[in-house]
Amino acid sequence: MNLHNLKPAKGSTKASKRLGRGEGSGSGGTASKGHKGAQSRSGYSSKLGFEGGQMPLQRRVPKFGFKNINRKDFKGINLDTIQALVDSQKVNTITLETLLANGLAAKKDKIKILGRGELKAKVDITVHQFSGSAKAAIEAQGGTATTL
Repeated sequence: MNLHNLKPAKGSTKASKRLGRGEGSGSGGTASKGHKGAQSRSGYSSKLGFEGGQMPLQRRVPKFGFKNINRKDFKGINLDTIQALVDSQKVNTITLETLLANGLAAKKDKIKILGRGELKAKVDITVHQFSGSAKAAIEAQGGTATTL
């Protein structure tokens, strides 16, 4: 076998239909475009989303909602996660750097401590925000909740 005698497998390729090449070709005359109308003319292109005059989908579906440009997204970290961190790392002060080092937050994240779970240790936490229940739980154990 050489490069000059390589061929595709039998039946795997098909010659393209040559349109508008005379009546004998079977698709001469109108070149399979039918008679008259915009779609038979050269240069025709339909409008994006056009459905032949039927009300298009993007106009049938109602509009709803909006995106608040002033929204601040916080990464929520619960008390049970903080407790697990205290148990495994034996830390009593938690800052953004601690959370970053343990893979609980990314560098640009704004952190909010949330109140799910139970805190059993005295911990000093310094992050961007606290929920009311989380702040109460931290202070009940004798820790401090400092907002950045």
